[in-house]
Amino acid sequence: MNIETFVVGLLAATLRLATPLIFGTLGELISERAGILNLGIEGTMLLGAFVGFVVTFVSGSLEVGLLAAVLAGVLAGLLMALLTVTLGLNQHVSGLGMTLFLTGLSLYLFRLILGEHSVLPSITSFPKLTPFGDLPIIGPITAQYSLTYIAILLVPFFWWLIYRTSFGMNLRAAGENPEAADAAGVNVFRTRYLALGLAGGLMAAGGAFLSMAQTGSFTFQIVNGRGWVCIALIIFANWIPVRVLWGALLFGGMDALQLRLVSTGLELPYELFLALPYLVTILALTLAGRNASGPAAVLKPYRRE
Repeated sequence: MNIETFVVGLLAATLRLATPLIFGTLGELISERAGILNLGIEGTMLLGAFVGFVVTFVSGSLEVGLLAAVLAGVLAGLLMALLTVTLGLNQHVSGLGMTLFLTGLSLYLFRLILGEHSVLPSITSFPKLTPFGDLPIIGPITAQYSLTYIAILLVPFFWWLIYRTSFGMNLRAAGENPEAADAAGVNVFRTRYLALGLAGGLMAAGGAFLSMAQTGSFTFQIVNGRGWVCIALIIFANWIPVRVLWGALLFGGMDALQLRLVSTGLELPYELFLALPYLVTILALTLAGRNASGPAAVLKPYRRE
């Protein structure tokens, strides 16, 4: 294989594979900045993939499907807020329960709506944008889905939102010291509800990318643990939006690399290729996680006195 072709394909695939991780990790970042650990991310991403695919399949509109997926994610986030913010339930248990519930609901409704098929139904996925046309090297690398460009642009947007707006200040206050924030006039409950709704929409958008852009179909294993990877990437990013991008590109790059190494015919165990992205992520977490310090109020339910 030509080395230039290999590298260009690797870089293009890295951006594509990093896209759902950027959406999901930014969603988890917003949630945890507000003081809520959302372990429902895996189920929310699957819900987004399911709703986006089914609504597009029925309506024929990718835009309507994507909007429906985001709205479904917002509702999932608000349900998580009801459990953890209003009822004050354990965040670990609530998040895992949300993942189990949303996973089961998605798979049940998929069979109910589309039935059993010997050949999986499919949709025409989002087209790729080609801003640099047929230019050598840069053209193929930048031939990406619009959602990939949106995900990358969301990184500086959320940096601005968190560090340069009153909402971001309230968000960080709710995640660090909700008692002091409440005393200063911040509505902690409203802030956390808004954060979890926004987070759910982002997570669902990441799942919708998988079914509406990357594959054009829906399968039960489509998310394949990416939600849990996003939880790990939060620690790697130290709850900073810009580092979310680097973490997603690192995992996406390793995932792309293992796929291309398999295609080269290297005589190594297939399981080793599959484990490569996760081994690198664990190594990165080991190095970066020692100095990680998350929001102080995460996992602590808040009650007004």
